[in-house]
Amino acid sequence: MGLLQFETYIHRNWSQSDPNRAPAFPVTTSLSVYCSLPTERRNQPLPRNKRVYQSKKKKKAMSSSPSKTLRKLEVVSPVPADIDIANSVEPSHISQIAEDLNLKPAHYDLYGKYKAKVLLSVVDELQGSSDGYYVVVGGITPTPLGEGKSTTTVGLCQALGAFLDKKVVTCLRQPSQGPTFGIKGGAAGGGYSQVIPMDEFNLHMTGDIHAITAANNLLAAAIDTRIFHESSQSDKALFNRLCPPNKEGKRKFSDIMFRRLKKLGITKTTPEDLTPEEAKRFARLDIDPESITWRRVMDVNDRFLRKISIGEGPDEKGMVRETGFDISVASEIMAVLALTTSLSDMRERLGKMVVGNSKAGEPVTADDLGVGGALTVLMKDAINPTLMQTLEGTPVLVHAGPFANIAHGNSSVVADKIALKLVGPGGFVVTEAGFGADIGTEKFMNIKCRYSGLTPQCAIIVATIRALKMHGGGPDVVAGKPLDRAYTTENVALVEAGCINLARHVANTKAYGVNVVVAVNMFSTDTEAELNAVRDAALAAGAFDAVVCTHHAHGGKGAVDLGLAVQRACENVNQPLKFLYPLDIGIKDKIEAIAKSYGASGVEYSELAEKQIEMYTKQGFSGLPICMAKTQYSFSHNAASKGAPSGFMLPIRDVRASIGAGFIYPLVGTMSTMPGLPTRPCFYEIDLDTATGKVIGLS
Repeated sequence: MGLLQFETYIHRNWSQSDPNRAPAFPVTTSLSVYCSLPTERRNQPLPRNKRVYQSKKKKKAMSSSPSKTLRKLEVVSPVPADIDIANSVEPSHISQIAEDLNLKPAHYDLYGKYKAKVLLSVVDELQGSSDGYYVVVGGITPTPLGEGKSTTTVGLCQALGAFLDKKVVTCLRQPSQGPTFGIKGGAAGGGYSQVIPMDEFNLHMTGDIHAITAANNLLAAAIDTRIFHESSQSDKALFNRLCPPNKEGKRKFSDIMFRRLKKLGITKTTPEDLTPEEAKRFARLDIDPESITWRRVMDVNDRFLRKISIGEGPDEKGMVRETGFDISVASEIMAVLALTTSLSDMRERLGKMVVGNSKAGEPVTADDLGVGGALTVLMKDAINPTLMQTLEGTPVLVHAGPFANIAHGNSSVVADKIALKLVGPGGFVVTEAGFGADIGTEKFMNIKCRYSGLTPQCAIIVATIRALKMHGGGPDVVAGKPLDRAYTTENVALVEAGCINLARHVANTKAYGVNVVVAVNMFSTDTEAELNAVRDAALAAGAFDAVVCTHHAHGGKGAVDLGLAVQRACENVNQPLKFLYPLDIGIKDKIEAIAKSYGASGVEYSELAEKQIEMYTKQGFSGLPICMAKTQYSFSHNAASKGAPSGFMLPIRDVRASIGAGFIYPLVGTMSTMPGLPTRPCFYEIDLDTATGKVIGLS
């Protein structure tokens, strides 16, 4: 069978499987499927009425597979609402999903029928096992509507597991309630490529974000309480209250206090042995209120908490200071959870978190405040990833949820490590990096992979015709408003102009040494000429392959071609992982290396940023990687600057440090760490059917 016959076969059999819909594969995209076949298969006739990606032998193997969880989707057109699709599928009991991964009941704790916490002991048991392929999914610079990165991640895994018979685990972040009730909606995927139960995934899940919120705010309370008590007590009274006598009249240090003593260079082990000067140094943190960087958090978009004053009550004796709230997923504790490698590592990271400085300029940590152990207790269950499933019964590990614009934007290291061992050689772990590849994938490579020691073989860049038209000069895309006609009618020139954004993302990502596959998330209004223009631009920019996908409308079946391309990309990688910058250069040098990848000609630092960089360098933190807090809507700091801007100066207004998590984070332009709600938030659509108990309107 030649290529022309193969293309005809695809179009004929696809239309037979769904006669109400045009073929999902443009002629050019079938080339990657054809080329992936062995030479002897290309010259053999394929049987009629068999899907192109499922030979007779394969079908037999699947029917006799021990898997109890793979499901055949009954897709309908037009595609129903996400929540309606999710509610139409009865999930398998999560113990069955675990069994298919060879997880024993001792390896997980059940959270109801459809969720389970996978215990970290699995990593120890599988320590000698080889890893599977590691794939990261990023995207082009998105519109406010999102370009379907989560949907593509889930659809690809459904294709790999349910149609290509590969062991696969999807690794996703837990959604924040901010966007779920705000503009963007949930993050379970969409259409026929979703994580289910979708309502449980998007709302509370197993309580990890609530644990982070509680831990974060406990530390915030400890800071202000310590300042309050130090202001009203003598050195002796303060020391005596911190080390009170027991019933026998003897004083002792609690275990956590030895951490502070060691930091101060004091080797004595009983309170009575300290000199008055040593007791003062131990007891008095002398926190400078102006230096405090630790803020309270909540998992709701609330613009009116961005700047507040605290201590206004009469009992606080005038201890008023200005502070504010961040959204919970921006908390450093979330970043610690995402980057930690073990329970002991998490304990150390939580204790090392710097909340501010003493008046002498020394960093003050959570362990200095005596709260590091308590934070670990609050987080002890949150460290275990949550096992869920896709619509087609493939396994999902959900863990951590940092945003990519104001944090490092990736799911956890421990989830990825567990998954890579579970799938084994020839299997696939697909993880998503938030927003565009300029922030999510960049941080995946330079922060996450540095701490995990893992090396990806393939990076996917998700693109849509809609977003490329916007970058080519199309009208603004505004959430909640109908799309302009420019986005629903053919305009190849606009698409081609916008591909400059795609090309920069491809070039930047390819520089890390991975094979780049572009996944074009197809909409019903996209034309073959527009899709071919994207493919041509992607290949010209250096992509390994470019594939059109219809997983939103067809589930895994619509991402089979993508699955084959990803498999070939993983099998043919031939370069080591390359970081964008070394760690042993200065903070400014690292910031400027990232700015250059954005297209900036230079960086402007505010007076505050200059001061902070000097302080962190003096404190010995200059060897950490950089986590830029920047708008997701442009390569630059200006969200309105579309395409691939260049020659601009990148303004750094502030520089902060997440020492426990392990990075320095500059704030670019006016970037806020607490989002606000729009005029018409998503919560208008969300309700409960009180007759059935099912959630409605969630997206």
